[in-house]
Amino acid sequence: MLILTCPYCGVAADETELAPGGQAHLTRQGPGADSAAFEAYLFHRKNPKGVHFERWRHAHGCGKWFHAARDTVTLQVFGTYPAQSLTPPDTILKAIAATYPGFEWEGEA
Repeated sequence: MLILTCPYCGVAADETELAPGGQAHLTRQGPGADSAAFEAYLFHRKNPKGVHFERWRHAHGCGKWFHAARDTVTLQVFGTYPAQSLTPPDTILKAIAATYPGFEWEGEA
């Protein structure tokens, strides 16, 4: 079972208390976006085997959105951080690099 710690209220919640929100660090497209950009935003998402950055909502708790870094194969959670962060904290990036030498954050926009 996947257990994530909400960075806002500090509660370690299992996946039944959370709501998934898809890939994190996307450039959101709104009104006025050209068709190609909007199509890419809606349909062309990464689905990696390995490290992935996701959005989650603490639905049965504080209700706030946050980001989580985890391995999609092993379900190892490297950490969680506020959704307003543009990049993962250094502590999370170092934890990922310790497991996967050579890993470098490139962004996911």
